[in-house]
Formats: sequence, structure tokens, C-alpha cells
Amino acid sequence: MKVSLIVCTYMRAESLFKLLESVSIQDKYPDEILVIDGSLNDKTEFILKGHDFKNLKYFRVKDEDRGLTKQRNFGISKVDPQSEIVCFLDDDTILEPKYFEEIIKTFQNDDEIVGVGGVAVNENKWKIQERNHSYSRKKFYLFEGYFYKEGLRNVVRNYLGLASNLGPGKMPLYSHGRTCGFPLTGKTYEVDLLIGMSMAFKKSVFEKIKFSKFFEGYGLYEDADFSLRALQFGKNVINTNVKLSHFHAPEGRPNLFKYGKMVVRNGWYVWRIKNPKPNLLARYKWNAITILLTIIRLSNTLTEKNKKSAFTESFGRTIGLIGLLFNKPNV
Repeated sequence: MKVSLIVCTYMRAESLFKLLESVSIQDKYPDEILVIDGSLNDKTEFILKGHDFKNLKYFRVKDEDRGLTKQRNFGISKVDPQSEIVCFLDDDTILEPKYFEEIIKTFQNDDEIVGVGGVAVNENKWKIQERNHSYSRKKFYLFEGYFYKEGLRNVVRNYLGLASNLGPGKMPLYSHGRTCGFPLTGKTYEVDLLIGMSMAFKKSVFEKIKFSKFFEGYGLYEDADFSLRALQFGKNVINTNVKLSHFHAPEGRPNLFKYGKMVVRNGWYVWRIKNPKPNLLARYKWNAITILLTIIRLSNTLTEKNKKSAFTESFGRTIGLIGLLFNKPNV
């Protein structure tokens, strides 16, 4: 199957170079690599000109095409018409050698699959359950012989009866699903949501839908929105053999006030994509969880060294929630 890789980048020349180095040693090399650069300087272009990465096509976009969503749609418009799979990677990831080989196998094994995601092994916190050891269901999530230690936000949600009633990667009717991912079992799991750092779709999907203009700009949760809309054409899966590392480079991110607002406002939008007419219980749970997470983030001003960051983000979340009372996004 012919594979196209799209990497949208912004002011992360060193991170992008490390990613491309990991692509260059893949067992299955992409048939084309499209780097869509929205940077405000020439550093990325300069680094790429100094190295000959096979099948690479570089595009420097102007203001009207800058931003993750716009850059992704721009990249899609440049994909080879003969391509069968379109992969997206964050520019601050590094791949393991069989990454693309495993993606192709996943699509080949089931014609109903339209989307495939991978696992960030450096962030994977699953551990094998110990025999004769008791695990509190309030503090640990258990799955196929593995356990995941819940963070404070999920522990509190467990005690308040606000935890997701579905498995990882699935979105309940009140949104706010489990974000723990999957243990490295070597299996493939059906999900609703793929994560933008590592996702691939059949090219035929892009002949019907594109990334939503609602998320133009930084684009928080644009991956969740696209994943949900892609489900009308087939299944999304996470293959735990599709492995990479994700390093969350700080460059190119919005200020925390804007980020906090997007967490709430964009989160509301994605919730309504999945559940356009939520019942009273779903509405209660979505709002209760959103308020709870805002309070927990505000409490980080007492526990974290960077108190200003915690306060700024929680203030943004609060403004975002208040804004929904007067001006809800048009889904």
C-alpha cells in the first residue's frame, strides 16, 4: 500500500529533524513525505536543505494557510493521487523502526478499518498486575492483566461517580473519556478517538471530509473531531505495535489562558459532534466534570512550582465555561 506522510510543523526545526532521522531508518519507508512549515523564520527550511531525506517535499505556507488545521488540509491537497494511506505525525515525535510497516499490516488485516493510531511508549504507564495483590478500583484501572495508576483527577471522578463507563479511547455520552491509552499487549483495539501525534487514515476518507475549520489556529482537539466524523466510513483502531515516542516540545504552543479556554470550548464542540442532543444526565456530567477539572487545575497553584501557569490555565477554563452560557459554538 502506498503511504504518504504529512508532518505539519511550526518553529520546531530541531525536533522535526530528529523525527525525520527516525523516518529514514524505517523498515518501510514512506512513498512521500510532505513537510508543511508554518514557521515565522527560515530555520526549518535551512536545516532541511542541508540534508537529503528521500521522497521529501517541503512547503512553506503563508499566513492564510498557517495553523495546524489549515496546514493539514493544505498537506492533504498535495498528496499523491495514487496514495492509499495518509499518515500524520507531530513534529516532536520519534518513531520505532517498524512504525509504517505495522500501520500497513493493520489496514490490510481488516478492510473495515479507516483509521489507525499508535502508542507513545515513553508515556506508557501500564504495569503488569502482581499476583495476590489487591487493587483499589478507585485508584487503579485494570485491563487485561495490567494496571494503570489513576491520577488525582480520575481518582476524584471515581469517588464521585463521574468516571467514564467505557474503555480507553471510547467517548461516553458525556464525553471526558479515559486518556490512559492501552498497555503494550501487541493487540489492536477498536476506539472512537485517535490522537494527532500518531494517526493514519485511508486516503478515501479525505475525499469525503477534511479537518474542520472550527479548529483553525492552534487546533486543540481537531484530531478528536476528525476521528469521530471518520467513523461514518468504518472503524478506528489503536495498534499497540505501532510505536513511537512523544516529547511535547514547548515551542509553538499558545499561552495558557488561550489553552484553558480551548480545553473547555473545543471540548464542548467535540462532545456535541458525538452527542448532538445529550439528555439531562449527560449534560449534568459534562458540566460537573468540567467544573471539577477546573478546580483541580486551580488547586495546582498550591502544589506546583509554576503557580502562575496553573492559575492562568484554570482562569482560561473558567472564562471558557462562562462563555458557553452566552455564546455556544455552532456545531
